[in-house]
Amino acid sequence: MTDPAPGAVIFASDPARLASFYADLLTLTTVYREADKVVLSGEGLAITVLALPPSVAQNLTFASPPRRRDRLPMKLILPVASLALARERAPLLGGGMDPASSEWQAGNFRACDGFDPEGNVVQFREPLGKMP
Repeated sequence: MTDPAPGAVIFASDPARLASFYADLLTLTTVYREADKVVLSGEGLAITVLALPPSVAQNLTFASPPRRRDRLPMKLILPVASLALARERAPLLGGGMDPASSEWQAGNFRACDGFDPEGNVVQFREPLGKMP
């Protein structure tokens, strides 16, 4: 038996759309799907996308393109193979990324913020190689 992978639960007004964004950008596989729940998995990471309760969803509006919701108390950190590729793909999937000039580096990764189709700010990180 293996341990459950680390991950996140993300609430969404459109779970299918948000799951598609993360599956494509992070190269994750859909392992479970219901109308109000999608579970994605791959490379030691699991993301569950759940529908917002109707009482919450009815009070939210989402702009197109999405308006960044950067005043939340948490931000996800998610791995990508390449920030440059993520920067190209994110807008095609309904989200976006900050410019390359916003990237920063620490240890064995380079990071840059972006956002998903519902405006949730996410820090994407690409590996730089193994630390000695």
